[in-house]
Amino acid sequence: MQADLKTIQSRHVFATTVLVAVTAQNTLGVQDALALPPALIDAQFAALADDLAIRACKTGMLADVPTVQAVVANLKRYDFGPLVVDPVMIAKGGAPLLTEDAIAVVRTALFPLATLVTPNLPEAEKLAEMPITNRAAMQRAATVLMTLGPKNVMIKGGHLDDDDSASDYVRLADGSAFWLPAKRIATRRTHGTGDTLSACITAELAKGRPLASAIRTGKAYVEAAIREGIIVGHGHGPLNHWAYPEAANED
Repeated sequence: MQADLKTIQSRHVFATTVLVAVTAQNTLGVQDALALPPALIDAQFAALADDLAIRACKTGMLADVPTVQAVVANLKRYDFGPLVVDPVMIAKGGAPLLTEDAIAVVRTALFPLATLVTPNLPEAEKLAEMPITNRAAMQRAATVLMTLGPKNVMIKGGHLDDDDSASDYVRLADGSAFWLPAKRIATRRTHGTGDTLSACITAELAKGRPLASAIRTGKAYVEAAIREGIIVGHGHGPLNHWAYPEAANED
């Protein structure tokens, strides 16, 4: 949530939140987590809808089945613009952030609402129910994920071991597809990478930018935030959300 807020603010978009779970965590790992009651989730959605014109939104950690169901119901109830689904399943340190039974609800109920889904490789393997060990498999998995209902798919390739790049694969609703190559950066300071990417894309969509351009800006933003690292904590440190230059070409 903190990475989301920092990222969206840095892209000159006002961000607000619906908290669905809280965690006790640091750069060393997640020590505890608690899902919030669905009634409180409903109240937060209603409060925002009563006061603000939300132009785009994203999801992050959704914890369990009741939480996913509450989020889906509210996204159907209110028009919060394009939806980016970051299917967060496992924390950087390995702690589970989505129960096994909730994965099925994400696939069947949340994905059909999504403008874009942004799984990393382990998440894409779970959701597509297939191993992904190379680029060809990433392309096949994107095809499988599209059948679950999201309009567009971005599979992040940072976990792929077949080369020294961190290339992502994007397949769009119009049938086009492209790779986003990036040189792999040797660092442990990658806490919040997925959150940051999806938040940047969401911010750009809120500005009304085309999805492909928003995705490219998101990739460039994350790459800069990792490359220009900051020293915080003793484990998987956070990204540098100040790194991407404000005057960067957004085309």
